[in-house]
Amino acid sequence: MTKAEFVELVQKNGDFDSKAAAERAVKAFTDSIEEALVKKESVSLVGFGTFSTAEVAEKSGKVPGTDKTYTKPAHTAPKFKFGKTIKDAVAK
Repeated sequence: MTKAEFVELVQKNGDFDSKAAAERAVKAFTDSIEEALVKKESVSLVGFGTFSTAEVAEKSGKVPGTDKTYTKPAHTAPKFKFGKTIKDAVAK
């Protein structure tokens, strides 16, 4: 599903008057999640899931088929864990 298709779905399910209003709602939601994650806060939506961050340690490895090695620096990564309601709905 593309973003445009998703906006149409939000317009239909949210009973928005226009696609522009639905798109503003989607943008406000994604911007708010991003702002919270940048502050390393988690966002829990009961029945839907939890957005959070995790610290990832430095990693080194070898490029397959060569003798080259690489090191990936430590960083913070976004995470999402689905809630039981969504898991059950998808499993049906």
